[in-house]
Amino acid sequence: MEEACCRQIEAILREEMLTALGCTEPIAIAYAAAKAKEALGAVPDEMVVECSGNLIKNAKAVTVPMTVDLKGIEAAALVGAIGGDPNLELEVLTTVKEEDLKLAKEMLARDACKVKFLKTPAKLHIIVRCKKGEESSMVEILHNHNHIVRIEKNGEAVYEIPYDLTDPGELGTDRSILTLDTIVEYCRTADYSAVRDLLEKAAECNMAIAREGLTNDWGESVGKTLVEMYGDNVFVMAKAGAAAGSDARMNGCEMPVVINSGSGNQGITVTVPVVTYARRMGLSEDLMYRGLLCSNLVGIMQKYKVGRLSAFCGAISAGTATVCGIAFMDGADADTIGMIITNSLGVIGGAVCDGAKSSCAGKIAAAIETGLVGYQMAKRGRVFRPGEGLVKSTYQGTVDAFCKMAKVGMLQTDETILDIMLND
Repeated sequence: MEEACCRQIEAILREEMLTALGCTEPIAIAYAAAKAKEALGAVPDEMVVECSGNLIKNAKAVTVPMTVDLKGIEAAALVGAIGGDPNLELEVLTTVKEEDLKLAKEMLARDACKVKFLKTPAKLHIIVRCKKGEESSMVEILHNHNHIVRIEKNGEAVYEIPYDLTDPGELGTDRSILTLDTIVEYCRTADYSAVRDLLEKAAECNMAIAREGLTNDWGESVGKTLVEMYGDNVFVMAKAGAAAGSDARMNGCEMPVVINSGSGNQGITVTVPVVTYARRMGLSEDLMYRGLLCSNLVGIMQKYKVGRLSAFCGAISAGTATVCGIAFMDGADADTIGMIITNSLGVIGGAVCDGAKSSCAGKIAAAIETGLVGYQMAKRGRVFRPGEGLVKSTYQGTVDAFCKMAKVGMLQTDETILDIMLND
């Protein structure tokens, strides 16, 4: 593979495999709030947080890390503004102390933070406004969880970059290089030393939160339930570990994860089954890291055309991708991996995202199970045929069809989900 292609893929991985503490939507709100407090120069007396529908959907029901039990947009914004360190971006709440939490609860009690629905064509859009006396500040995040486009102090812009509400464009490196053939060639032949640190951190952090979820009770303990039902074998533990990581993360566990496609749940899902399989099967560390490259890149390939947030459940693409990583470690070629994707998307490609919450763990387990069945079908030469539903004549065509369905076809679904969640 050409050196330029390798560098491009490595740049994509660096942009995608970020470390985050907690669900990325409330964390993005906390990050914006911390930046707004920084611009203001003091802890605000009052705040207004405006969020796009998808942000509200995903921040509504998850526990904000470092708070024990606080949930929701107001809590994320106040804790971020009071105790967050904006220099840490998606790990912004790592610095929160007990006294910060006490003040945040006092401000919550007096309704110091208001939340407004932001009418915007952008799926990921946050505006945080802070005020103290006559002083004010504003921070705006758009299209990506840490992508600040404007900062104001007293109504004057102190930072601003061009942006388009309707088209995020390429927020970073061009991802169109990610075809199955390119991914498999890179994973098979590349010297990945330039991104080895990302793979090591993903294995360390995401396996740690999986162990936590399997050891202690978090949320509804989907991961532990799977082990209690089916016992301890490699494929059960691949599903259970990923689900358990989500159990912990969705319910306030204060352990960082390495994300994929803007999502910690997706990062956990593309990591834990691959590492579990490699270690239980006694595979080499090198092969495990190459499997992680495959799962991460296949996950990104399936998701980048959809965007960070939509009505499409990202656990589906991640669950499919992690089985592709397992298959790669087994020696599967690009054709077999394409069959896995087709078989998986052909079954559960229409699963909806109704917000970040405890049941995400169950969706992760279901997606991995569907991927494993799709892999067994592929090993036997069985694949859903073109013309059946959204399945196309090429694997990339099938991925593109589901991306179009998710990004365009599910727009009304997204609005309806949000309406039901907020109003029914």
